Amino acid sequence: MQKEKLLEVKNLKQHFNVGKSNEVKAVDGISFDIYKGETLGLVGESGCGKSTTGRSIIRLYEATGGEVKFGGVNVHGKKSKADLKIFNRKMQMIFQDPYASLNPRMKVSDVIAEGIDIHGLAKSDKERMERVYELLETVGLNREHANRYPHEFSGGQRQRIGIARALAVDPDFIIADEPISALDVSIQAQVVNLMKKLQQEKGLTYLFIAHDLSMVKYISDRIGVMYFGKLVELADAEELYNNPIHPYTQALLSAIPLPDPDYERTRIRKKYDPAQHQYTAGDEPQFREVKPGHFVMCSEAEFKQYQAKYTN
Repeated sequence: MQKEKLLEVKNLKQHFNVGKSNEVKAVDGISFDIYKGETLGLVGESGCGKSTTGRSIIRLYEATGGEVKFGGVNVHGKKSKADLKIFNRKMQMIFQDPYASLNPRMKVSDVIAEGIDIHGLAKSDKERMERVYELLETVGLNREHANRYPHEFSGGQRQRIGIARALAVDPDFIIADEPISALDVSIQAQVVNLMKKLQQEKGLTYLFIAHDLSMVKYISDRIGVMYFGKLVELADAEELYNNPIHPYTQALLSAIPLPDPDYERTRIRKKYDPAQHQYTAGDEPQFREVKPGHFVMCSEAEFKQYQAKYTN
């Protein structure tokens, strides 16, 4: 049975002008698909362009180049208010900072119901509040929390409120932009487990952006690795962790600590040096399928080396 593509990203570019002559290529020609009901994890070090990718997909930034299709419809370009309204309902975002992403002057009920009000999803004040109560309980809070303000909650609770706000309009796709990085480790697991539970119950599709590789493996079906605005590797989660091909991915995975003193004493961290890639004119790196479903950014010469080494 063929999977249904929900999101198609083709050669997406997001460049920013810094000063008069400098251009930062935050996202520089990346391509990937996300299938309905799956979680695609996007990882990489700080500044690699993963959050900019998420913000470009949801139109917080107008893309410099490339194409983003959601449900077969181009996301960018001129759109009517009605089209934007439909798009904004189907695609939502959970932000990194649960402190800054909630309006401190609004009660939790109004924060969650903002999308309900904009899209006219409640016929009466009673129905609106019942929907708010239902959403609070869905994310593990209770109806008494509706009349409080964001500053009265912990970081984990605020992120749950952010999830409830995203769910309020019944979206198909949620971009989670480092949703656990500002939380304590014990709370991180609770939030990720909540997201997995909601995905199973509501058939949600996620783009999960993070730099915590162990947590990304836990929630993701497939994982893409970014480095300096480029997607350098993409594969199923288990395949990527067990058989990383690109040297940068290998370096990232070698940095993951394990709760094993014997392993930690002997663990060798690999270092990635971009200079190790010797590209020649006419053999520039491209995103190539080294193994079925396992894509790597490499030259033709590297592609042959990787195939010989990793497919036998």
